[in-house]
Amino acid sequence: MARSIATNTTVGRDELLDFVRPRHRMVLITTRGSDGRPQASPVTGGVDASGRIVVTSYPERAKVRNARRDPHASVVVLSDDFGGAWVQVDGDVEVVDAADDVEPFVEYYRAIAGEHPDWDEYRGAMLTQGKSLLRITPTRWSPVATGGFPARLADG
Repeated sequence: MARSIATNTTVGRDELLDFVRPRHRMVLITTRGSDGRPQASPVTGGVDASGRIVVTSYPERAKVRNARRDPHASVVVLSDDFGGAWVQVDGDVEVVDAADDVEPFVEYYRAIAGEHPDWDEYRGAMLTQGKSLLRITPTRWSPVATGGFPARLADG
């Protein structure tokens, strides 16, 4: 049986966003205020029209508190198949609260799931729940990678 060989494909910003758009399983990594260590959270995310990775949460969650204090984060974007391609994206974070502007939440929903059957109901739910939206602007990223053996072991 042939061995699966690991790959690393360097991509530009447009290729990065094309890779991320159909993938919604992510791990968001922020920095804890208590000790500066990483705080990892599995999330569902998308890409908005401005090319930012967007994730919703609640203001009392660690990821939101951390992002307000230190507006930098990393996102590991995974393929549906755990063994599939992935990428790490580092960026600057902006937190938007639904009470201040609910329209970015509509864009988030469209990026993940398309059209909602009742946008007024959706907007109301975001306001009632007091949701927060994290928008991560990519500043650097890893190559798009797949796991496997090093190329030197291809024939082994």
